[in-house]
Amino acid sequence: MTLTAFLSVVLIHLAAAISPGPSFVVCLRVAANDGFKVAAALSLGFGLGAVLWAAAAMAGIALLFELVPALFTALKLIGGAFLLWIAFLMWRHAAEPMDQPATKTAPQSIKGAIRFGFLTFATNPKPAIFFGAVFVGLVPAETPMIWKAAIILVVFLNETLWYLAVARIFSMSHARAAYVRAKAWIDRSFGTLIALFGLKIAST
Repeated sequence: MTLTAFLSVVLIHLAAAISPGPSFVVCLRVAANDGFKVAAALSLGFGLGAVLWAAAAMAGIALLFELVPALFTALKLIGGAFLLWIAFLMWRHAAEPMDQPATKTAPQSIKGAIRFGFLTFATNPKPAIFFGAVFVGLVPAETPMIWKAAIILVVFLNETLWYLAVARIFSMSHARAAYVRAKAWIDRSFGTLIALFGLKIAST
């Protein structure tokens, strides 16, 4: 594998990681509601989820989806249902103050945040298709393991560092103050957006 091909994979994935999606909305909301520490753990979960799909793509899961379409359909439905459940909880607790312990729309512990981030990413099968499409052209099957390991490491860093930046920005005092002032409206808007992402994943 050439350095040019490696850098191409890095840049293409970085662009995909930065593009808004359900993970971005969840990270923004968790950062504003629970602060940087919990959102940073969530970001780590996203990074681990990205590693899962990148490794799966290298193992040929995209081909498996083509051979067994029902598996891909099942994963899409599970992922869509998971996002719809998040959206429902956000709507249900939108009017509750931030310090109320009954709010369940975001994880409250470090371990829970990592798990929540991983599940949010892992229940979306679209990254496997993305990685599969990229790897087919840029990461041939005969690519040395050291290059494959480097790609997976970069995928992890791209996802984690990007969402750490998002978490830092939206956990700052002025962002949190703005969130508190308009919490009900913001949570319902985010819940609607998450629901739309869920429906899109399940239907495409």
